[in-house]
Amino acid sequence: MDAILGAFSLILDPAVMLVIVASAFYGTFVGAIPGLTATMSVALLVPVTFFMDPVPAIAAIVTTTATAIFAGDIPGALLRIPGTPASAAYVDEAYRMTAKGKAEMALGAGLVTAAIGGTIGTLILMGVAPRLARFAIKFSSFEYFWLACLGLTCAVLISGGSVVKNLVSLLIGLMIATIGIDVAVGYPRFTFGSIELLDGVSFIPAMIGMFALSEILRNVAGDAPPRVVQRSVGNVFVGLGRLLVRYRLNVARSSVLGTGIGALPGAGADIAAWIAFTLSKRFSREPEKFGTGHVEGIVDAGSANNAAVAGAWTPALVFGIPGDSVTAIAIGILYMKGLTPGPLVFTQKPELVYAVFVAFLVANLVMIPIGLSAIKLSGYVLRIPGRVLMPIILAFCIVGSFAVNNTVFAIWVMLVLGVLAFFMEENGFPIAPAILGIVLGRMVEDNFMVSIMKTPGDLAGFVARPIAASLAVLTLAIWAYLAVRAVRDALRPQGKNPG
Repeated sequence: MDAILGAFSLILDPAVMLVIVASAFYGTFVGAIPGLTATMSVALLVPVTFFMDPVPAIAAIVTTTATAIFAGDIPGALLRIPGTPASAAYVDEAYRMTAKGKAEMALGAGLVTAAIGGTIGTLILMGVAPRLARFAIKFSSFEYFWLACLGLTCAVLISGGSVVKNLVSLLIGLMIATIGIDVAVGYPRFTFGSIELLDGVSFIPAMIGMFALSEILRNVAGDAPPRVVQRSVGNVFVGLGRLLVRYRLNVARSSVLGTGIGALPGAGADIAAWIAFTLSKRFSREPEKFGTGHVEGIVDAGSANNAAVAGAWTPALVFGIPGDSVTAIAIGILYMKGLTPGPLVFTQKPELVYAVFVAFLVANLVMIPIGLSAIKLSGYVLRIPGRVLMPIILAFCIVGSFAVNNTVFAIWVMLVLGVLAFFMEENGFPIAPAILGIVLGRMVEDNFMVSIMKTPGDLAGFVARPIAASLAVLTLAIWAYLAVRAVRDALRPQGKNPG
């Protein structure tokens, strides 16, 4: 209790609060720009933290991350361009809500559930951080392989329509993920002599191209539906109370799930959002509404997003193992300040650990008014005519792609994959599975090859550990369900809608 009270006194210092508010504005601005991710926003903060004490430096990172993750929902809902990778799981759902004139509900639900999820994740973190970290440390390459496979399965499961087309889209993403240096033998694959492709296809330009550029091309071709019905964003809190009461179990479930996934090193908010969205559809009383502009999936994924951001700090603080790229940067800053994350930090510097927790709580509270301001300002986008807006979006796509590695090659990646996504959508192939294939493809391959080397070639090793076996059973059960569904779809008489 003394450590908690000491942490509150550190965070509520006027200078630290000023840093938190400024970081919230900064994180919201960066997160709302497609291509500028939460990780990038934190990386840009590193030179500034050189001149800060440890507490305000960590508070700045925490606040920037939390607000940037939410802000990625804004361009996703209004323009179908996810601002951050964590928003990609439900960008279609949010955009369809805007097209139906329900932008207020989509953005309001995303804002408030992000704050609630982040708060719940922080409270869980405060109570069970050491225990959660001990569970997370048990994950080896076997568990991560099955976790990544489960994430890939979610992409096929949540996408409506034909299982075969969903699977083809996923395989396209996995094929793109194989480009680069082979992890086992170090030999370049599908690079065609290009030095830029040795590191593989960067996810951010791919995401921008497949979501944003394909939408621009659809508008140019005249195949896109009317962009929006409404011309402004009204009061985002209207009806939100009833919505939260109705989906209170969803928020609780996804917040706990997001915290647990975030605590796994390397998992992060992206996987948490996909899995939460999948479970939302699986356990929904109205699964037929998913894909038409239904708020339930946004509630689940939005809660899981920010809960995972808090959960990622568990292995970082307890073991000094980064939970994601943001906490990797944070660990570097702590070392720079002369502090060593690990088990001893709970006894030697407990007030610093709880300062991180309190900073998360304050950041999620500050996020609501600042996020509301950002939503109101972004509402003016709805008033811009499409012939003016589309070139502006294209300019942002080019800038966001270039900013990833400061190379023109990233722009070409965005253009090529944007054209590919356009033709995929024109022929009924969903984009979401391909995106997740690009994100998780390398994780699946790396952990598979490492596991094969451990076992030498004995596949029984993949299910020899209890957690790995549990994830394997769950994943294989979903694969069996998808196979049955694909056969059922193939045998269904032509012209009959799926039940």
